[in-house]
Amino acid sequence: MKTQEFQITGMSCAACAVAVERSLRQVPGVRNCQVNLASDRARVDYDDRRSDLSALQQAVAAAGYGAIPLDDSLSLAQQLDQEDDQRRRQQHQLRRRVIVGLVCSALLTLGHAPMMMGRSLAWVPNLLTHAWIQLFLTLPVMVWCGQGFFTGAWRGLRHRRADMNSLVALGTGSAFLYSLVITLAPGVIRGQGLDAEVYYEVAAVVITLVLLGRYLESQARRQTSLALRQLMDLQVKTARVVRQGETLDLPLNAVQVGDTVVVRPGEKIPVDGVVLAGQSTVDESMISGEAFPVTKHPGDGVIGATLNHTGQLTCRAERVGQDTVLAQIVRLVRQAQDSRAPIQGLADRVIAWFVPAVMAIALITWVLWWMTTHNLVLSLFTTISVLIIACPCALGLATPTSIMVGTGRGARQGILIKDAASLERVHKIQTLVLDKTGTLTQGKPRVTDYRTSATASRQWGGELGLLELAATLEQYSEHPVGEAIVAYARSQGLAPRAAEAGPVQNFRALVGEGVSGQVNGVLVYLGTAQGLINQDMDPSYLLSSGRAWQAEAKTIVWMAVNGQVAAVFAIADALKPSAAAAIHHLRRLGLEVVMLTGDNPQTARAIANQVGIKQVLAGVSADRKAAAILDLQQQGQIVGMVGDGINDAPALAQADVGIAIGTGTDIAMAASDITLVSGDLGGLVTAIALSRATLTNIRQNLFFAFIYNLIAIPVAAGILYPFWGLLLSPVVAGAAMALSSLSVVGNALRLRYLKLSS
Repeated sequence: MKTQEFQITGMSCAACAVAVERSLRQVPGVRNCQVNLASDRARVDYDDRRSDLSALQQAVAAAGYGAIPLDDSLSLAQQLDQEDDQRRRQQHQLRRRVIVGLVCSALLTLGHAPMMMGRSLAWVPNLLTHAWIQLFLTLPVMVWCGQGFFTGAWRGLRHRRADMNSLVALGTGSAFLYSLVITLAPGVIRGQGLDAEVYYEVAAVVITLVLLGRYLESQARRQTSLALRQLMDLQVKTARVVRQGETLDLPLNAVQVGDTVVVRPGEKIPVDGVVLAGQSTVDESMISGEAFPVTKHPGDGVIGATLNHTGQLTCRAERVGQDTVLAQIVRLVRQAQDSRAPIQGLADRVIAWFVPAVMAIALITWVLWWMTTHNLVLSLFTTISVLIIACPCALGLATPTSIMVGTGRGARQGILIKDAASLERVHKIQTLVLDKTGTLTQGKPRVTDYRTSATASRQWGGELGLLELAATLEQYSEHPVGEAIVAYARSQGLAPRAAEAGPVQNFRALVGEGVSGQVNGVLVYLGTAQGLINQDMDPSYLLSSGRAWQAEAKTIVWMAVNGQVAAVFAIADALKPSAAAAIHHLRRLGLEVVMLTGDNPQTARAIANQVGIKQVLAGVSADRKAAAILDLQQQGQIVGMVGDGINDAPALAQADVGIAIGTGTDIAMAASDITLVSGDLGGLVTAIALSRATLTNIRQNLFFAFIYNLIAIPVAAGILYPFWGLLLSPVVAGAAMALSSLSVVGNALRLRYLKLSS
């Protein structure tokens, strides 16, 4: 399978997007296709053995549109620049057409004023009231300004499809042709007993207003992707690199993995890397949304595009180009913005029959008014108003604009959303399951207590001898508990025997139990009490110490040497400062919060009490975490899972919504639907609030689009005329139609500034 993105040209409304998508889906080998009207982009997943790029482009061309492939070799910033250039050219052309249309429409409206007032007006030049002059002023609007409507309508007719262009072309074309007949052969109209009055201004003003609406809408739609551009603009252009003792200022794309990069105070860090020398505070808020600067020491990781504050840092480049955290964030945001939310399916189903239904209503309007009044002008104007005021654009823009703004808003606050479906599902969560280590706690445990058995101490060199054995084994483990034991040994002046020396054989990570291996021929085990029992060992000799430490919310790690219990460690992991407040807010939002951990029940319960969690699932091994999530789902709960470790990945994938802590592993992030970059649990509350706000915004947009058409079309058809003599002018209908799309985009943009309470 291959994924290709296109910029689609020629789309003007939601019906266009539906037509492009339908045409692409018919290409052999296409598995999935999503066309986004708000961004004018298409994303196609296809089997490149059954189809190719040209076949996809031909399919779009056959539907009457253009498809410009986005070059994979270009960086995302270059692709965005390319798209922006294309949009600017289109907007420039649109602006010129609007200006010409406004000038011509103003003169036509001025010339039509005496007819509207029913008397001559001294301030209106007689020349402007002449039908031939009005025809001359209308032709540029019809032929040049409104060219896209008529070519689009013809294209749709050729492909047996009707869209917004069809409605505008039919409406304005009818007014123009009616006026043209009067201009060329006024006797034909007078022979019907009608006044020979032209309505060129209707055609010109409606086209101009619709074009003006499209121009303003296009300007507003560019704002929906502003967050993506702002993220891209965070990246610096150059880096100060040390090569062969010489310091060089190089373009960012010339920096290679392994280069030494120097970052002075006040400068942005150019690439992802590791601090080699120096100490400073770094503002990572632009990536993580975290307000407070982070202190960096040698060995700490740094993220490209973050701001170095106080000291000079010398770093080794670890990830460059498209592999940096910023590039991955931008890529995720882009994919999310182009994805389709399930709620959009309703709008798509309506759009499929909307334009044909409007045409049918317009035809019925003509027939009814002509049969009841025999008034050609009344029949014509009500029909034109129906055609002009109907607006499938608002329906098509209702969902994607909100999704684009919502995902962009999330990215600015350190919340990465995989796709629109994930954003929609978050607000449905009923039960939120949280892992303990690295999620509720800081994930940096330390050894607080250490006790050995007298027998083992005598046999294996005392407390330090046993500690050296433990640290030598644990240096092979990536678990935070193992790292804590290694760090404790170093603090006691011990250095684990180098892994390169091969002191450990047969190292095994026992899922949910611990680790074991032979250290210089000595069999060593470190892990849980259950692991001891499973290996027929009795921890009772040191059990009293373990129980006392468990009551203090400490994790207990048992050590056995050659099948005998030798020592016990107490490990404490401090709670995240935001944990208790976040749990409180989550419960206020109506969520049931559950802790899921492999730790023992006593420690887990002590931690849960500190943060206010009532339900605890403790002692759950890694391979059972996904089953625990499934159990909750089978009880009818919509479950969200929050975790950060490799062992959390199956549970994250099983949950209805998987939420990864960004400070955790890449595997956990890949398995999740949402990533909290900073690791702050306050981001959980913000993510749920953002989901609810976005879905509310989408519903508002859809409601407005539906209610607008439900009210506007009958009014345009003249339903109020028999009662109060009120008719909707086609000019007013054109203005209302343009404003309807603009209002939907404007409402979506409110999400950029909406307060997300936490």
